[in-house]
Amino acid sequence: MELAVEKFKVENEPYYLPVGQETELFQAAYAAHLPVMLKGPTGCGKTRFVEYMAHRLNRPLITVACHEDLSSTDLVGRFLLEGDETVWHDGPLTKAVREGAICYLDEVVEARKDTVVIIHPLTDHRRRLPIEKRGTVLDAPPEFMLVVSYNPGYQSVLKDLKQSTRQRFVAMEFDYPTAEAETEIVAREGEIDESAARDLVAIGQKVRNLRGHGLEEGVSTRLLIYAAQMIAKGIAPVDAAEVAFVSPITDDRELQRSIREIVTTII
Repeated sequence: MELAVEKFKVENEPYYLPVGQETELFQAAYAAHLPVMLKGPTGCGKTRFVEYMAHRLNRPLITVACHEDLSSTDLVGRFLLEGDETVWHDGPLTKAVREGAICYLDEVVEARKDTVVIIHPLTDHRRRLPIEKRGTVLDAPPEFMLVVSYNPGYQSVLKDLKQSTRQRFVAMEFDYPTAEAETEIVAREGEIDESAARDLVAIGQKVRNLRGHGLEEGVSTRLLIYAAQMIAKGIAPVDAAEVAFVSPITDDRELQRSIREIVTTII
């Protein structure tokens, strides 16, 4: 049984602190029926931003976590045997087009290249989705919007978007917030006082300076919030930092030791 589109409505407004013109840019792209690409490091707020905008625009949000085994059939839909009948089931992309929802393809570079091609007709003036297995074409309503995201820090020859795909989107760059904004976010989301949040953010910024020195990526805002939430539950700050980001972001013992030194110096 397929879920009603109401299940995808973002009922409660997610907390999101704008750091630039991203909300105005996204609204303009939506009004102009343009697809949007969000670029930025892991855990910097891309998904939360999309949820926030879906609520603000009062549109259902259908999210697909892309992976290397994701096929075009997974996105578009398939025939399934139910009893003695063969019944068509819409995939998430088809459902979004039918319902005028926002379809969010998270980490789109993880999907197979032959899968990504299926979105091309939706990202130009045609705004159409061919459903080859049914021999039909769906025209996207004005309310439909396609949003993709990826982390440029993990680009490689094998995992990158083709120019033929890139140049179909307007792109918005995301990064970690300023220290002041990140402190506000960590305090609010982690439910801790501003002083403790400021310490966590100071640690995060110093750890991010280790990128390129053995660390692939710094501490995300998400992980700082995890540490704050542990502290709010009574865990000592040093222990919260250990389980929230010292251990998760690297297995290298020397790097872990360096990060622990940063933690104990600040806390």
